[in-house]
Amino acid sequence: MTSTAGGDNQVSERAQHFLKVLIERYIKDGQPVGSRTLSKETGLELSPATVRNVMADLEEMGLVSSLHVSSGRVPTDLGYRLFIDSLLTVKRLAAQEVDAMRRQLNDLSDASTLIESASQLLSGVTHLAGVVMMPRHEPSAFRRIEFLSLSGNRVLAILVTSDGEVHNRIVNPDRGYSPAELEQAANCLNNMFTGQDLHAVRRRLVADMKATREHMDRVTRQAVEMAQRVVEAAETAEGTDDCFIAGQTNLMEFNELASVERLKQLFDAFTEKSQILHLLDRCIAAEGVRIFVGEESGYRLLDNCSLVTAPYGIDDQVIGVLGVIGPTRMNYPRVIPLVDMTARLLTAALKQQ
Repeated sequence: MTSTAGGDNQVSERAQHFLKVLIERYIKDGQPVGSRTLSKETGLELSPATVRNVMADLEEMGLVSSLHVSSGRVPTDLGYRLFIDSLLTVKRLAAQEVDAMRRQLNDLSDASTLIESASQLLSGVTHLAGVVMMPRHEPSAFRRIEFLSLSGNRVLAILVTSDGEVHNRIVNPDRGYSPAELEQAANCLNNMFTGQDLHAVRRRLVADMKATREHMDRVTRQAVEMAQRVVEAAETAEGTDDCFIAGQTNLMEFNELASVERLKQLFDAFTEKSQILHLLDRCIAAEGVRIFVGEESGYRLLDNCSLVTAPYGIDDQVIGVLGVIGPTRMNYPRVIPLVDMTARLLTAALKQQ
């Protein structure tokens, strides 16, 4: 017996079987499933009245719904959730299919190309929209800062972080500073912040400016302001999330998503990316495949869609998430192993780099 997410109702084994058959049929052709079709495909010797009663029970529990009184039933988000959690049988991928997928991710020149190719691979094998988050790294630390005097009182602030990245900002102090003054200011900041996380450095700089501004000498105050500018720039560059999305036009093949207004909303979400990135971010700590069905995403623009994701990483550390977006009636038994395998292959390819 399996408890639904909707309350204390219990779904009998026979009702689960009907739901499984109904969802598999609906995934296949996208048409409401009637009692006569179910009676034939379940392989059970049941009267039409018994079949209708089972369907009525599933509808009462919120697992299926009917568009019209005389029409067949379609799965609800809750029905898909029960199907995914308890009823589906994941299809094993053929060895030759895995080999073909692996070849698409081999011998690529850099991580960015690899990530983009993974999104195209996902789109190609699932015929849905493939999405791959760019790798997320641990926050960098402050290594050292230097100030170089330029013409017209301008100063070039140079920040080097622990991962070897160099960030520059040209600032315009209220007066000119000698090389000796700039070196003294840089030495002071290096003594204070070397080895500290960039986020902590920025917070400290802001706090120092607020709390002790009136007690600082002019050079120190200006140095802190210049440092704040270049640290903020480095932090912004480091924290910029992005993702590659491929195969958006595949979604036009599904009737439930093919209206002009619906496609416009989806393509706006793909272009703007923030909602999709937020969903991927929620999956980064998950173990294995995670699935949002319809309204579970919390974003209205993704209603009637599902997102199937899996994390990828390097050396047992998760650095990103990939997945597919498609209609709620996507072929979960096939899509789930494809997403999982792509994550494994991307992890292996990144390790080789």
